[in-house]
Amino acid sequence: MPKIAVETRELTKKFGDFTAVDHITMSIEEGKVYGFLGPNGSGKSTTIRMLCGLLAPTSGVGLVLGMDLSKEGRKIKNQVGYMSQKFSLYPDMTVIENLDLYSGLYGLKGAEKKERIEQMIALAGLQGREDEQTSLLSGGWRQRLALGCAILHRPKILFLDEPTSGVDPKARRLFWDIIYNLAADGTTVMVTTHFMDEAEHCDKVAFIYFGGLIADDTPVDLKKLIPGKLYEVESENGFELLASIQRGEAGTVMDSYFFGKKLHLLVAKNISIEDEKIFKGSVVKEITPSMEDVFAYLVKKESGKELDGGRISGTGEIRLNVDVSTAKEG
Repeated sequence: MPKIAVETRELTKKFGDFTAVDHITMSIEEGKVYGFLGPNGSGKSTTIRMLCGLLAPTSGVGLVLGMDLSKEGRKIKNQVGYMSQKFSLYPDMTVIENLDLYSGLYGLKGAEKKERIEQMIALAGLQGREDEQTSLLSGGWRQRLALGCAILHRPKILFLDEPTSGVDPKARRLFWDIIYNLAADGTTVMVTTHFMDEAEHCDKVAFIYFGGLIADDTPVDLKKLIPGKLYEVESENGFELLASIQRGEAGTVMDSYFFGKKLHLLVAKNISIEDEKIFKGSVVKEITPSMEDVFAYLVKKESGKELDGGRISGTGEIRLNVDVSTAKEG
């Protein structure tokens, strides 16, 4: 049986009358990359801060590396690596000064300290830039340096809160290469993100919505949750077409929404829509669901109502869309 690095049972955090994290139960195996996905404000960061020992839970049980969140928060903080959502370095200090500061906070000394700092400079690709002021680095370089500071002490588990927010796609790919290498060396990684495409990089994915966990499985098995077939429709009149579909003019469609500039339609397995007259002049093809489609389906199933107020854009990031039945282009 694989060892469990993180386990929670009914973990809950309230701020007054507001429930930020609502009875979450999950487990993370050692050496795995666990994606924690959801919209901004869904409870991701609050969960991470509890698991790092920075916030005490209101109720429920949480174990990190066998330590109890409610009783051993300080001990947990010394054993894990944490990279916060906001930039966690000192911008007026140089690269080497930041690394020197964090290594001291972790109690590194002498030859071990020197060796680890050199390793983190290499990891971040900042050789020759050690004396450069951190504020002058691009977002991607700063994030890699922040990651280096978080793992100076070789933590067994690493918590990353929105680590690729605000960086370009190339920097995001490079960052995920580092995460893969850490996991391959045995580090357990829990990463929060609102970029759905990043879920494909994870061994398991959990979706959180309004503080509650609505799914927890591998990306492959999560995609199997979507019933029926998914079609992609490319049309020059997307808004008008979607409004017609939602009025029932395309026959029985289980769900329909914008995915970037294209439409996604979910239909029953025995239904084919390619020859429907309403799609004349459009490009229609059956596709494999993405993690964004999975989230859209799960949210609709959870809420029991249409997703008109909370659609997902096809940019890889959760956003809000308008109700096209009443909206006009332009």
